[in-house]
Order: sequence, then C-alpha cells, then structure tokens
Amino acid sequence: MLNRRILRVKTYKVLYSCAENQSLSLKDALGELSSSLEATRDLYIYLLGVIPALTAEASRRIEAAKEKFNPTEEELNPSMKFVNNAFARILNEDPDYQRLVEKKHFSWDQNDSLVHNLWETIRTRQYYKDFMSSADEPIKATAALWKAVFSKELEDNDALLATLEDNSLYWTADDLGYVLGFSLKAFDRMAKTGTWNLPPLYQSDILSAEGKKVDSDSDFVRTLLTVAYGHREEYAKLISGSVSKWDLDRLCASDIILVSMGLAEAAAFPEIPLKVSINEYVEIAKYYSTPRSSGFVNGLLDRLAREMQERGEIVKNNL
Repeated sequence: MLNRRILRVKTYKVLYSCAENQSLSLKDALGELSSSLEATRDLYIYLLGVIPALTAEASRRIEAAKEKFNPTEEELNPSMKFVNNAFARILNEDPDYQRLVEKKHFSWDQNDSLVHNLWETIRTRQYYKDFMSSADEPIKATAALWKAVFSKELEDNDALLATLEDNSLYWTADDLGYVLGFSLKAFDRMAKTGTWNLPPLYQSDILSAEGKKVDSDSDFVRTLLTVAYGHREEYAKLISGSVSKWDLDRLCASDIILVSMGLAEAAAFPEIPLKVSINEYVEIAKYYSTPRSSGFVNGLLDRLAREMQERGEIVKNNL
C-alpha cells in the first residue's frame, strides 16, 4: 500500500521528532515509525466506513419521508439504487472488513453531522444524478460514484480533517491525501473482482505478489531511519561545515534532516541512483520546509554526496 515517497515522508517526520526530543532512542524512533505506517492503512479502513455510513443515512431519509403526514408519490416509491449500491453491500458483508472495524473500534456514528452534511452535498451533485440514471453495469457505476465522492468531497474537507485529527495524531492532511489516492485505485479493483481485500502494508509486497522482482520496502524504510539516526551528528557537522558563515543553530532543522536523509539513503542503498535520492528529498522540501529549501537541499545534498563518493563513503552500483 505504502510507496517509497510516503515512507520517506514518514521517516522525515520521525527524525524531526527526534531532533525536537533528543532523548528518543533508536528503538523509540523505530516504534514511532511502525505506528505511523500502520496508522495510514488504518485510515484507509476508517475512510471506507463512510460508504456504508452514507448509504445508511440515505436509507433513513427514505424511511422518514415515507412516514410524513402527506408523502408524495416519489417519496412513497423512491429509487433504491443508491441505498442498494454494490460497495456498501460488499463492505457490510465482508467478514474480514467487519472484524477489522470491530477490532479497531472504528465507527462513523459519532460523526452524524458530518455524514448528514456529506449526504446533503452528494445528493445535489451531477455525478450522483449520473449514477442514479446510469444504465452502466451496476458495480462499475458504483465505482465511478464513490471515486467521485472521495475525490471531490473528502479531499480538502476541513470538517473531515478535524475529525481525523481528533481520532489519531497520525491522521494528517498528508495521510488523507495519500489514502484518498489509494482508495480510487482500490475501487477499480473492487469493481473488477466484486470483493474487498486488506492491502499489504508495503507496495513492494503487492508487486511481489504479482510476480515482480522488487526490493523490500519494509527493509528500505527501517534501514533508512536507522542509518540517518545513527549518523545524524556526523551528517549535521558535514552540513554545518559546508555552509559558510552559518552555524548549525541558524540552519533550518527541516533542511538538515532532509540533507541527512539524502546522505543516509545514498550511503545505504547502492542500487538507488544518486539523482533519484536527491530528487526525492528536493520534492519533500517543497512541502515541508521553507520556500528556498528545495534549492538549498538540492545543491548541498548533491555536493556532499559527491564528496562522499570521492572518499569512498558512498558507492553506487553501475545502473
């Protein structure tokens, strides 16, 4: 499930916590990393719960309308297409999904106002009207519907983000964006198979199951954190000594961590081209550091890595 971009981001956040709390041991850091990674998959499981929750909300509205003093013909004989949508049925009837929800105590019941407001919005959207009038294969139409809901209503939703942050310290806007993107692909798979399956935690496990030869993402992320943590003082001194007229205290902590991670990755993974590692940390700097950080990280990481190559401290395979 998790690709190397988000694994790098997760490692960066743990190392940032270590910089703020010098008492954190490597064991603590690895434990924090493990919790953070699992939390992202948990968020995926939790967000899927909005499908049966919204379906139940629509069903309640239909039943309430029938009980009105003078219901209209449409209220007495409503379309049940949304209420009977395939994805809600798949999730409600999947024992593995239901066991996970119960085990993790996930519920949307306490977020009834959020579900209410989401439903009020969805029922006015053109994609909902297209679904209700669609003659496409039901499960394909259902996939298109929920892909629209997740991409148009859940992304950049402040109320949802506030709810997530109340539920878990790990459920941030970054995780939400990643999980929503993953969910869109998962919906295509559900439409193809008619079933739901819990994804492996790492993308490499998915690729390996497809018969592709890939390196372990689990080994990658744990090694990256271990090497960056173990060499943090060494790399910090390299960085400080390479920036004239600046001491370590005046450098941005995010930049120090990102350059250090880049050096750790370059040293620990000879199979990853240096250019790839540099580009990854430059991209992360654009989102997590200062406006000028990407250029700083790019230039300094490139220079220090090449100096380490000349000293034999970084060795790259012929790729």
